[in-house]
Amino acid sequence: MATRIIPVEPFDLIIFGASGDLAQRKILPSLYHRLMAGQLPPNARIIGAARSDWSRADFHDKFKESYAKYVPVQEQDSATLDAFLECLHYLPVDAKGDGGWDEMSALIDTAPNPIRAFYLSVSPSLFGPIASQLSKRGIATPNSRIVVEKPFGHDLASAKELNRQLSVCFNEHQIYRIDHYLGKETVQNLMALRFANALLEPVWNAQHVDHVQISVSESIGVEGRGGYYDTSGAMRDMVQNHLMQLLCLTAMEPPAKFNADDVRDEKLKIIRSLDPVRQDDIVRGQYRANSNDGSYVEHAENTDSSTECFVALKLEISNWRWSGVPFYLRTGKKLRARMSEIAVIFKDPPHSIFPKAESRHNGNSLVIRLQPDEGITMHMIIKEPGQGGFRLKEVPLDMSFAEALGDNGEHVADAYERLMMDVIRGDQTLFMRGDEVEAAWAWTDPIIAAWEGEKPESYDQGSSGPDGSLALMHRDGRRWRSIEV
Repeated sequence: MATRIIPVEPFDLIIFGASGDLAQRKILPSLYHRLMAGQLPPNARIIGAARSDWSRADFHDKFKESYAKYVPVQEQDSATLDAFLECLHYLPVDAKGDGGWDEMSALIDTAPNPIRAFYLSVSPSLFGPIASQLSKRGIATPNSRIVVEKPFGHDLASAKELNRQLSVCFNEHQIYRIDHYLGKETVQNLMALRFANALLEPVWNAQHVDHVQISVSESIGVEGRGGYYDTSGAMRDMVQNHLMQLLCLTAMEPPAKFNADDVRDEKLKIIRSLDPVRQDDIVRGQYRANSNDGSYVEHAENTDSSTECFVALKLEISNWRWSGVPFYLRTGKKLRARMSEIAVIFKDPPHSIFPKAESRHNGNSLVIRLQPDEGITMHMIIKEPGQGGFRLKEVPLDMSFAEALGDNGEHVADAYERLMMDVIRGDQTLFMRGDEVEAAWAWTDPIIAAWEGEKPESYDQGSSGPDGSLALMHRDGRRWRSIEV
């Protein structure tokens, strides 16, 4: 199935922090792929800005290294690379000082494009100073967009302050708070599944759904960035943003129209409908050492750390659709496999006509896989083929996006490719609004405050997490889905 490509208008994209890991590993390769797909106009300009005292040639050399490392060999093309390098410019800029800003203003004015976008792939402490410089020097125009990466605040107070700093220089419709999970095809297809199909929406409620599981597991630990992670933890790093967004898209009501504000209004309603979480509905964990690798506290270089790298919790939503339906969320490091999924578990039929031995199956479930292989699976119960009795069997109806939507190995766009083009198009549907971020922190802060100083439970590396997380489900007569590739 060939993908229809709609080119965007000419633009200038200035990437602050262009020498950093995110820019080199994700942002620039994503833009390269969009050029290869024919979506970028030839006069688009991508301007790297960072403290490094590089020339344009130095920046080209740096990207060539990233290109060789992060662009799959089958997608490398010398002609496309040459065309992409023609788009790439570089300026050394001091975010907190005056260095480089006059040069940036002069470069942008040499060929003014109708769209200017500023991607802040930098520490949140630089959001305010950079926004102020862009506004003060007239580099930002009324048609400009500014993109900010997480973490968007450390708590409610800091999130409000960041929103205030940005709002001094930019209107809310110009601010794009990015969460790459929302750019995944499967996440977007969740809305299509619900709101474009008459089959699912009538059963997407408390009458038919037993519970929902949202799991994001990682097989890696925090080694190499333990110092940063220890000031954050799984609740701030994953639950408050990534898992919260997946929860909102799963539980939200149909928006009046498919546009940015209507979608985000419905997501905000879900966050505001979340009940306070009881402490016995939360499990926190840290992975322990094994014969091959160190423990979390060793990787964090803090033997007294009470920061969690695993969290599981049970949530309830106080609204008409979901009253009485538990939502179980979990995320952690050093687990059995890298896996992200949303599983909607439906209730059993109200009465089974089959013998009890043949009725001991899990109910129907719809599983939306985000990684490692994006796709959707519906688990159904059928009769097992064969003679000599009537036996039931659970079978999956499976759709892999790579197989169903790919075309002879055609490149499947990743999340950053979609989100970067949405910025240029001015579409904020997949980006968080300021009040949405603040509402998420308002719900998260009391949870974090309540466990201050408590030690997390230890768990084995390569497991499914602490025993307490299994008990969280078992006491309700349920169990987590297996963490597997």
